Amino acid sequence: MEKYILVTGGAGYIGSHTVVSLVENGYTPILLDDFRNANRIVVDGLTQILGQQPIIVEVDVCDEKGLKEVFERFNFVGVIHFAAYKAVGESVGEPLKYYQNNLMGLINVLSNMVAFNVKNLVFSSSCTVYGEPKGIKEVTEETPKNFPSSPYGFTKWIGEQIIEDTFKAYPSLNLMNLRYFNPVGAHKSTAIGEFPIGKPNNLMPYITQTAIGKLEKLTVFGNDYPTVDGTCIRDYIHVVDLAFAHVKALSFLEKNEGCFETINIGTGKGSSVLEIINAFESETGQKLNWAFGLRREGDVTEIFANATKAKNVLGWESKLTIKDAVIDAWNWEKKLAEQNEK
Repeated sequence: MEKYILVTGGAGYIGSHTVVSLVENGYTPILLDDFRNANRIVVDGLTQILGQQPIIVEVDVCDEKGLKEVFERFNFVGVIHFAAYKAVGESVGEPLKYYQNNLMGLINVLSNMVAFNVKNLVFSSSCTVYGEPKGIKEVTEETPKNFPSSPYGFTKWIGEQIIEDTFKAYPSLNLMNLRYFNPVGAHKSTAIGEFPIGKPNNLMPYITQTAIGKLEKLTVFGNDYPTVDGTCIRDYIHVVDLAFAHVKALSFLEKNEGCFETINIGTGKGSSVLEIINAFESETGQKLNWAFGLRREGDVTEIFANATKAKNVLGWESKLTIKDAVIDAWNWEKKLAEQNEK
């Protein structure tokens, strides 16, 4: 019997890697995406890895009628909800777009889960809910949430609250927020990876695009932070590790009736911007054109995960390293460049 899992935003960066991990672990993902924020080449990559094209439903997660029809069509075991706008800077300029899409999409998913008696939800949350932790660098799930610095961060904050309130009203549901840190890297096959739309917001694709010549220069925002080398520190987690965390979360929910959990997904180690740049240059032999610039508004100085709960509750911990991530990201960037030349 097929174990159907609805993966909203399944053609995105984390979503597509999770689709692979689901198939590898005996699930049948139903990839829901309207491709407004994803590249259709992902479908070819997934087909290459899986040996067959995944089941794809082109529906906007905010389309009430369309999503209801998907729930009518499949008997879902669970839902992994990725579909959301995610650019911090854009969210500041277009807050209504972010609140409408990110919150209505989640509400639509939860409403259909209740209506169709689908018990298990894994929600794609974010460490942005911690904001700038006061005097804390290593955050646990009990670290108080602070006001996020962007409407995007607030959509994750409010999304978590919506899920918690839904659980109080429907305590037979099994719901989990995964707060993840900074996903990096690509699938080792180079069949799927990150497709930033426009100029990248994240460090790793900015590094690889600078190295390949797509971007002229990498600007490091600030060199006067109170850190080991003056640059911001983040917890960079390989996207393949992150994808598997969703599978472990789903497996946990299936076995635990009526549970609500929030779990950090990170490596438990912080790396500075300069450390990532140095690792890239060292592992690939590519020299980067980079320079220091002014601090960027809203940047947190230092934050990384305490990932103990993920290990104890889910039996999950990160396996891949920063070296793995920079090599896989660079191989993916070179693959894209080769395809563009054809």
